[in-house]
Amino acid sequence: MYQLLQLVHLILLHIMQWLQPYLSPICFVLAWSVVILGLWQMVAATRDGVQRAQTMHRIPCADCSFFTNQSVLKCPLHPTSAMSEDAIDCTDFEIDSPIVAAQQRLNSYK
Repeated sequence: MYQLLQLVHLILLHIMQWLQPYLSPICFVLAWSVVILGLWQMVAATRDGVQRAQTMHRIPCADCSFFTNQSVLKCPLHPTSAMSEDAIDCTDFEIDSPIVAAQQRLNSYK
């Protein structure tokens, strides 16, 4: 068993001596690859976060007159889709401001 370990040690020693001139460039490339991959992941996470924020800002529930702002029942008309992406094109959306709502109704009749 001891002779086998000595043989493995000798083989690894020869491999390391053969690889020694190439280790510096290999480590250089690997280190910069890790840095570039990390930067790429940060850019991708930022891009995905911005896209998610843009989608969430399209949800009209907070400006709707039916929105109750209660944790139990956010919307009596669509309780399952309130404050979710399903509410983006809500057909029952009505602006909270009565003046703006009246202007929208007048424009829809024209």
